[in-house]
Amino acid sequence: MSEARKRLQQTRPPHRAGLRAGLPAGWHWLAALLLLAGLPLAAAAQAVALTDSERAYLQVHPAVPLCVDPDWWPFEVIDPAGRHAGISADLIALVTQRTGVNLQLQPRRNWEESLEASRSGDCLALSFLNSTPEREQWLIFTEPLLVDPNVIITREEHPFVSDIGALQGKSIALPRGTAMAERIARDFPNLRIVPTDSEREALALVSERKADLTLRSLIVVAATIKHEGWFNLKISGQIPGYDNQLRMGVLKSETTLRAILDRGIATLTPLERRQIVDRHVNLTVVTDVVTDVVTDYTLAIWLGIVLAAILVTSLAWMARLRKLNRQLRSMAETDLLTGLPNRHAIDSSFALDILRAQRYCRPLSVILLDIDFFKSVNDDLGHVMGDKVLVEFARLLRDGLRNVDSGCRWGGEEFLVICHETTLEQAATLAERILQRVREHGFPCRRPLTASAGVATVMPGDTVVALVQRADDALYDAKHSGRDRVALNLAALADVR
Repeated sequence: MSEARKRLQQTRPPHRAGLRAGLPAGWHWLAALLLLAGLPLAAAAQAVALTDSERAYLQVHPAVPLCVDPDWWPFEVIDPAGRHAGISADLIALVTQRTGVNLQLQPRRNWEESLEASRSGDCLALSFLNSTPEREQWLIFTEPLLVDPNVIITREEHPFVSDIGALQGKSIALPRGTAMAERIARDFPNLRIVPTDSEREALALVSERKADLTLRSLIVVAATIKHEGWFNLKISGQIPGYDNQLRMGVLKSETTLRAILDRGIATLTPLERRQIVDRHVNLTVVTDVVTDVVTDYTLAIWLGIVLAAILVTSLAWMARLRKLNRQLRSMAETDLLTGLPNRHAIDSSFALDILRAQRYCRPLSVILLDIDFFKSVNDDLGHVMGDKVLVEFARLLRDGLRNVDSGCRWGGEEFLVICHETTLEQAATLAERILQRVREHGFPCRRPLTASAGVATVMPGDTVVALVQRADDALYDAKHSGRDRVALNLAALADVR
């Protein structure tokens, strides 16, 4: 029996597995509560309206062969009774109830065999997968059933991964035949892929120091770390654009089937999706209870042991969650590519800085920088090289700032520097020094690069928007007067004089 099937058998909610026989007298109220907690979600939405051609298709296809991943817990597995179970199974069940499609499970030993069965035409539909160029050779895809971010997982001691493209000589564990394995091999040849047979094996290799990192679904990671107790693992970053868009795939010839499934998927509400995910990620372990009570104290002792175990586990998990929350807060305020603060991180403090400078009549200036002709780097050399240029530019900027300055990635190839206790002329001098560093630096794209800068200083009545807009106007002047230069916004100063 596979590891995922064992976990499913241990963690199946009571409405599926049934209550264990032989519960002690007086515990039936607890059994009833567990049953109520595990009741399946009601598919209250009415059946979708189908066209004549769609109804005719279902008459011609009374059963549609479906292949799934038999070992991808908690997304989907084939349980010991041979049934399709998990998040995918529950979502698809709502879709089939509302459309009338009769999906007939075609069990396969692993995901690679399911893909091959689809490629050969034995399965008209696949259950829960990402769209990739290789799969698009024989499949068309529905709208997403579920969107789930992928995150980079490493051991605790590994530093935060701001640029996965800069990692050299690192190994990444990825399950065979998955969309992420295909994309990582294409986009990041600097990484050595260690193929595995399951999600659990990929995480285990990282935990045991047999691989440096893995890229896995946030839902799978949360469920697996909690179940396995792998608290030596952590979330170390995210790759923009690498979210799981989990869809159903059907053969290219079955356009009508896709249209029917899309009608059903369109009825799924955010609440229904969230309830289904919560049911499978927050599973309750059901174990056999010893019914041969020797004395009245035996039951109390066992309850004490169980409660103590729950308390210890809960405290460990709460500590882990607090650490994960700190990491997620840091990720929310950090630009994942460059490692600099993002706009969200400085919004509140920036507004206070402006108010403080106005109240105490202290100088405060900003520099808005933009890499010249950056679009040509992306167009000529690709976005991976463009990302490397942005990372290197951010490092140059960070190293060139004074201790009192605050820098952030403002958006795209634009960067903002807040210069405390700095006049307009002093900020212009700092901007010139930064541009000189850019001119002299050898970037990984192996072509000379320059930058332009707009400088503005705080005036009475200024807001964040007004100050940055004046710096942006100055940047526009620098761009249109030849680039590779610093322009000052003097309009406000002229009005004061």
